[in-house]
Amino acid sequence: MVPYASWLSSGDNAWQMTAATLVGLMSIPALAVLYGGLVQKKWAVNTMLMVFCTFCLVLITWVLWAFKMGFGEPWIGGSLHLLGKPGASLGTGALEGQANIPLLSAGMPKFRFPQSSLVYFQFVFAAITPILFIGSVLGRIKFRVWLIFVPLWITFAYAVNAFLLWGGGFWAGKGALDFSGGYVIHLAAGVSGFVAAWVIGPRLQRDREHAVPNNLMFVAVGAGLLWLGWNGFNGGDPYFAGADASAAIVNTNLATAIAMMTWIIMDMIGGPEKKPTFLGGLNGMICGLVGITPAAGYVNGFGAIIIGLVCSAVVWFAWNYLSKVPPFNKVDDALGVVYTHGIAGLFGGLLVGLLADPKMIVYLGLGKNPVNISGSGLFYGHAHQLLVQLGAAVTVIIWDGLVTFLLLKGIGLFMKLRMSDEELEIGDVAVHGEEAFPSEGLHLAGVGAARAAELAAESQVSMKAETSPPTET
Repeated sequence: MVPYASWLSSGDNAWQMTAATLVGLMSIPALAVLYGGLVQKKWAVNTMLMVFCTFCLVLITWVLWAFKMGFGEPWIGGSLHLLGKPGASLGTGALEGQANIPLLSAGMPKFRFPQSSLVYFQFVFAAITPILFIGSVLGRIKFRVWLIFVPLWITFAYAVNAFLLWGGGFWAGKGALDFSGGYVIHLAAGVSGFVAAWVIGPRLQRDREHAVPNNLMFVAVGAGLLWLGWNGFNGGDPYFAGADASAAIVNTNLATAIAMMTWIIMDMIGGPEKKPTFLGGLNGMICGLVGITPAAGYVNGFGAIIIGLVCSAVVWFAWNYLSKVPPFNKVDDALGVVYTHGIAGLFGGLLVGLLADPKMIVYLGLGKNPVNISGSGLFYGHAHQLLVQLGAAVTVIIWDGLVTFLLLKGIGLFMKLRMSDEELEIGDVAVHGEEAFPSEGLHLAGVGAARAAELAAESQVSMKAETSPPTET
């Protein structure tokens, strides 16, 4: 008796499951804690619950039909390969059979881990995408609307992106390079979050003016988990525990370090108060992580430094100046997802078209006529790569923006997308009957959620009577 099938490598399988778990930790608890600390105290429970429920909903959707839409047999588009055929991933073959992506099987080494490892690894990537753009719509979207929206968005937006770029679809066939999701995940999240924030409308004016984080220590914990979890994000995407995985991890951390320090220094030189801030450094950190994601295994260390510097600097200018002009100043993107994920993901993907180094080998060629698998950008004599990267980006921007708009407008025909002003005034107590930092009202014996909401409302009225209203801007 033996524990392993003949095709299985225990090392590759162990790394794939470890990498997937690291990426899962980026969602729960990292983004739950990070976003929960960034929002006002009254929205911490709503934020955390949305993150955890999104993780659940995506997994259910993924194994029932969406995984095969992104990584299965071609279904729609004929030879263009636009979408995979939906189907469940629950049988014995999906759990213990050898992993396989049909359209890629001829162009890469055979996987040496089971299909279940592939399904779960790709699930955590799918899950984090809508979780990221929760940050755009916090503090006003109805919880039940989000529960309906997430499975639909995964089906009609994410699965399409994944198939086109990762599952052997149209843009993969054209040679587009997106190592770990600069386009499939981050550009998609930035675009969809921005459109969703526009459709749903802004937070209450007072909440926008006083959007102070409730716990920076929680933010630091979430940010640290996010950064180190990214080792699984980019290190797991070669699908093998080889040299390219190690290079991707070094590049990821290097670009992030450069980007974080770039933002902090720019804040000190040209920021509104010319002071280094933790939240500014956090923005730079995310820009570096996002920017290197499409490039991690395709660029050398010098390329990683350039990507970290450029993405952080570009987003810093966008955050401080582009945000003041239409349409950006008209849309309440609560946590700036369109900047740190959308713009950083876009520039990271385009920089692959410039900086991809053909000597960075993803898969080694063997035999009489060995052909190594790598990428080659404009700076290495392959100008066409930049055009391909641009085409893929435009596709994601247009498709995801359109799908997000139509889904929300469709849901809006049957229910209100936005909480009532009364719920927006009170927050978590009104919506969930809970508080992250309970007030005295919720500790009273026998007090239910309804009464707790009344107490919170009375507290709000009392506060208004004691303080003057904020100045309108």
